[in-house]
Amino acid sequence: MTQRGTVRWDGDVALDAMRQGAALGVRLAAEHVLTESRRRVPIEEATLERSGVATVDEANLTAAVSYDTPYAVRQHEELQYRHDAGRTAKYLERPLIEEADTATAIIAAQVRRALR
Repeated sequence: MTQRGTVRWDGDVALDAMRQGAALGVRLAAEHVLTESRRRVPIEEATLERSGVATVDEANLTAAVSYDTPYAVRQHEELQYRHDAGRTAKYLERPLIEEADTATAIIAAQVRRALR
């Protein structure tokens, strides 16, 4: 017994949904890295911590996490500075590396969700 069926494939709709899911995933992944970074950022008056932002370029599916104070780079790079417990130099670099798998999983989950 042979069964026949028809499958309608709308590739443009699928690609659009995938791109929208990826864009949301990139945003959520960047926010995740920012959150983890804020847990390590050196804190004196919390100005540096509050200056952290995650920005997303949805057209290129890229994101950036940054801190905007005159001393942000110096605090990040100076390994000899002393910080409170749990606060450290490389407060952005280390979470980015350590959370790479989680960030990838966040993006993948949003793409899968968009394709349902």
